[in-house]
Amino acid sequence: MARAKLSGFPEFLPAERIVEQQVLAALQDTFELHGFASIETRAFETIADLTRKGEIDKEVYAVKRIHAAADAPAEFGLHFDLTVPFARYVIENAGKLDFPFRRYQIQKAWRGERPQTGRFREFLQADIDVVGQGVLAPHHDVELPLVMGEVLEKLHQDFKVPKATMRVNNRKLSEGFYRGLEVDEPMAVLQRVDKLDKIGADAVVELLIAEVGMSQAAAHACLQLASITGSDASFVDEVHKLGVSHPLLEEGLDELAAVVQTASGLRPGSLVVDLAIARGLDYYTGSVYETSMQGFESLGSIASGGRYDSLASDGKNTYPGVGISIGVSRILVPLLGAGVLRASRSVPTAVLVAVDSEAERAGAITLAAKLRSRGIPTEVSPTADKFGKQIRHADRRGIPYVLFSGGEIKDIRSGEQFKIDLDSWCPPPADLHPQIIHS
Repeated sequence: MARAKLSGFPEFLPAERIVEQQVLAALQDTFELHGFASIETRAFETIADLTRKGEIDKEVYAVKRIHAAADAPAEFGLHFDLTVPFARYVIENAGKLDFPFRRYQIQKAWRGERPQTGRFREFLQADIDVVGQGVLAPHHDVELPLVMGEVLEKLHQDFKVPKATMRVNNRKLSEGFYRGLEVDEPMAVLQRVDKLDKIGADAVVELLIAEVGMSQAAAHACLQLASITGSDASFVDEVHKLGVSHPLLEEGLDELAAVVQTASGLRPGSLVVDLAIARGLDYYTGSVYETSMQGFESLGSIASGGRYDSLASDGKNTYPGVGISIGVSRILVPLLGAGVLRASRSVPTAVLVAVDSEAERAGAITLAAKLRSRGIPTEVSPTADKFGKQIRHADRRGIPYVLFSGGEIKDIRSGEQFKIDLDSWCPPPADLHPQIIHS
C-alpha cells in the first residue's frame, strides 16, 4: 500500500534540486562579496530559548526521545527560524568573534503551522546579520536591505524570478503611536496589525477592540497609520496629520526617514515606506522589513527582518544586530510547481561514454576519467547494450553528448557526430552544466 505523503515538507526532484543549488550558489556568492561569513547552527534549541520571544510557542516542534517518560516535558525543540539560534551562537562564541560580526546562514527551519501555498512545516531560508557588541551603527539599517535587494535583483536577472518590492517601517514609530493612544500593551496591537494582510482591516479592528480593549476611534487610528505608504520622507507629515504625539513616535519617524533617504540616494526605489509592516516577533526594536514578489503577493513576505537591540545578551554585554532572512523554499516551491523555473536536464552529466562491451568497460572508464580531469561532468553507460539503447538512455536524462571509444562524439540533439581531441575538447558553456530555463 502506498504511503501517504507528508504535507508541508517539500522535496525536490533532481532537476528541481539543480535549480535550487544554482540559486543557493548565487545567494552565497552575493553574501560573500559583501563580507558575510558562513556559519551553521544545530537544529535543536532549548524550549525555553525558543519560546521566550514572541507569539511562537504554538508553532514549535518539541523533541523527545521515544523512550522518555510519557509525562516528561520536552527539553528541546526544532528551531523555527535562524535568528534565535544565532543569538545563542553569538553569546557562546563572543570571545572568539570580531565585532561587528557579519554572518550568513543557509539552513532548514521548522514550524508547526498549517501547510499552504508558500508556507511549509520544513523550509530552507537564508539569513544575513550584522551584530555589534554594545552598540551597532545605524547605517547597517540601510546596508542590510540593500544587500538583500541586490540578491533579489540577481535572482530576477539571472533566473527570471519575478521582481520584488521591499517595504520598511520602524517599530519605534508604531509603538510610539500606540503609546500616544494610551495603549498599555503595544505588542498586542502590533501582533493584531500584523494580521492585516491575512484577515483584512475590519477583522483587525474587531480584534483590537475585543482583545486589546481599544476604543473604536483608537482602533481606526491604528488602521489609518497602517495605510500610509511612500517612497520618500513625506510620510512624516502624513503621520503628524493623525494628531498623535509621543517621544518614541518622533524617534521612530526620524530613524525611518533617515533610512529611506539614505537608501534612495544609494539605490533609488530600493525601499518603500509601508507603515502596515509590523513583524509579530517582539525581538525587533527598530527598522523592520518585508518583501513581496510581483505576481505572487499571496505568498506573503519572501524576505523579512529588522533591527534587534536586545535579542542577544549575556548579562554583561548586549549584542544588537540587524538581520534579514529570505525564504528560499517560499520562493522556489511555487515557481517550480508552476513551471516558471526548470533545469535543462535532470543530471549534471554533459557526456555519456558508451561501452562497446563489458570486456571494454575499463577503457570507457579511462576515457571518462580523462574528461573529468578537465572539469567535464561525465559518466559511463551502465550497460553495454546496442548503441541505440545507450543513446536513448542519455536522451531520457537530458545528457547532450555520447562519446564512443574511437574518439567520435555525438550530439544527440542534432544528430551530428564528429571526431574530437580528448586532450582539448570541451562542450560549449551552455552544455557543460545544466542551465535554468524560464517559462
